[in-house]
Amino acid sequence: MVIIYHLSESHVLRFSELKRKMPQITEANLTKELRTLEAYGLIHWEVYREVPPRVEYSLTSIGTKFIPVLEAFETWALEYEAAQIESQS
Repeated sequence: MVIIYHLSESHVLRFSELKRKMPQITEANLTKELRTLEAYGLIHWEVYREVPPRVEYSLTSIGTKFIPVLEAFETWALEYEAAQIESQS
């Protein structure tokens, strides 16, 4: 979900840019997650035949349709957090 969130804000990101936005994730895990999202059809990766090679990641149309789900989850999480704080008072 975090990768989709970052791609929804920036539209296109390179691997190193994604890694910078998520310093807690290892390169191996980021690669694994990106491959999984690509296999599910949520993201697209484009390889540019340059030296050095450049790879860019972006959301597919179905990935873009997932953004409202993320926004709804964020709304729910904020309401849940507020309710928890209120119940502890």
